[in-house]
Amino acid sequence: MMTPVFFLEELSAKQMLNGILSKILPDNIQPRFVVFEGKQDLEKQLVRRLRLWRMPNCQFFVLRDQDSGDCRLIKRNLLEKCNKANKPKTVVRVACHELETFYLGDLRAVDKGLKLGKLSKLQNKRKYREPDNLSNPAQELITLTDNRYQKVSGSRAISKYLSLDGNRSHSFNVLVKAIIEVFDT
Repeated sequence: MMTPVFFLEELSAKQMLNGILSKILPDNIQPRFVVFEGKQDLEKQLVRRLRLWRMPNCQFFVLRDQDSGDCRLIKRNLLEKCNKANKPKTVVRVACHELETFYLGDLRAVDKGLKLGKLSKLQNKRKYREPDNLSNPAQELITLTDNRYQKVSGSRAISKYLSLDGNRSHSFNVLVKAIIEVFDT
């Protein structure tokens, strides 16, 4: 049995994954999470943490926000670090621009998670049809929810309602597809 191990830049990513992995992984697979204190900490420690991992039969995933960087360069840099750690099969995914893009791609989930009931109808507005193009999704989500969204608690509340097949965020769909491909039973 393969164990998924996720290397994450922040706690909110763990909360998001906890919400969606129960819909993807078989019940007998328990994911592990290594949460860093931001993207610099993740990049600084990734090689060492991967090298020191001793649990057998693991599939590693790295998830990091793009923020204002070039996602191709970020991904290439992370893949180089994984290769340097002798873990070339690590799956690297970059959230364009931030994790909150995943939530803006499914406003129905935001409505349900934060008990708002007013956002779903906005999903077809131009701005939310391709949320990966928004430059500051976290601020957009805070504004849209009248300050009800908080990174960790909001991720915990929203993620369990995220649709795996109707999300408008391309980067969310690429992440989900990668996880499904590894654990497709």
